[in-house]
Amino acid sequence: MNPASRSTSPIELSPVPLYTQLREALRERILDGSYTPHERLPSENELCTQFKVSRITVRQALADLQRENLIFKIPGKGTYVSKPKAFQQLSQLEGFAEAMTRMGYEVRNRVLSHKTVPASPRVAERLKLVAGEPVAQLKRVRHINRAPVSYEVTYLPHDIGERLRQEDLAGRDIFLILENDYGIALGHADLQIDATLADEALSHALAVTEGTALLRIERLTHTAAGRPLDFEDLYFRGDAFQYRLRINRTPAAAGTPDQGGQA
Repeated sequence: MNPASRSTSPIELSPVPLYTQLREALRERILDGSYTPHERLPSENELCTQFKVSRITVRQALADLQRENLIFKIPGKGTYVSKPKAFQQLSQLEGFAEAMTRMGYEVRNRVLSHKTVPASPRVAERLKLVAGEPVAQLKRVRHINRAPVSYEVTYLPHDIGERLRQEDLAGRDIFLILENDYGIALGHADLQIDATLADEALSHALAVTEGTALLRIERLTHTAAGRPLDFEDLYFRGDAFQYRLRINRTPAAAGTPDQGGQA
């Protein structure tokens, strides 16, 4: 469909600035797929006509969308919709490639190392082992459409790690190997999420500038029987990937006082 032929929602007279209303209208169309990735947006003149606003209003709205990486400009050609960030739902336990492949992305892993190391006190505590006990350590860079997205350090019991040496870790998820090949049913994972800055090793692996902010996730996956099995430190490029989670508000039980006063 020609972008100029789409129906428009009129900009309303309200306290909300016109450029904010236009930005939100365009953002909604980008996020709901009305404008598809790499599709050219209407020109500034077309947007002025469609929404009955000034050119400066259009430029302010487009500048905001560009700062959000929802659009990009090609000089002399126009403004285009960016391809949205890849994302994975936190509400479901699944492997990275398992989730990304289902969404149509090409996923490849670059295995940096696969070795046996003594379990540090932190790793031993998570995997319910004795500190110093041998564990398998895998370091991988995960790529989406050939671009590096995450750096992962995985720790597993030594016997599992040795079996994995024979597997195609460049092309397959460890979760799928554990379940489909080894018959180990996975149950749940505990996650801790924070941010960190890319050091020299991370900046090199993820092709970002040293000091770039990264999303860090500590994930401990258990078997269906409750045994801790897979402990990981995951580092994600915030400009290329995001996790999503839907949460529901559960009303406080009757008679339970509010905590913290007003929200």
